Amino acid sequence: MRRLSQGDIEGAALLSNSPKRRFEVLKDYEASVGREEFKRAYSRLLSPQNPPLAEIAMGEHRLILWDLGEAENHVAAQYYVKVEGRFLMDDRPSRDRADLQRVLRAWRAERASSSGRRD
Repeated sequence: MRRLSQGDIEGAALLSNSPKRRFEVLKDYEASVGREEFKRAYSRLLSPQNPPLAEIAMGEHRLILWDLGEAENHVAAQYYVKVEGRFLMDDRPSRDRADLQRVLRAWRAERASSSGRRD
């Protein structure tokens, strides 16, 4: 997250289990929102005002959730996987990652229904 908050897309992509794919996704996002908004978006995940809300584990895979209250209680998420003793951003399809995606959808749906919103 620190690399992303600094705009270091290449460095962040190297911390993925699929660096080329992560680089392309991050470059596309940066192009869509602009460099400063890109850095601001990732900086929010490091802010003390936005601590992680939950960590959900399935085997070596993790889903980290942040409640970005200033964005209408939007829940931001990032997937990680433990590879050779260290956690990398998880960008490869797998059964555990798909299960975590379902958990995220259910989490967001529950929060939306409890607040009367529709995501």
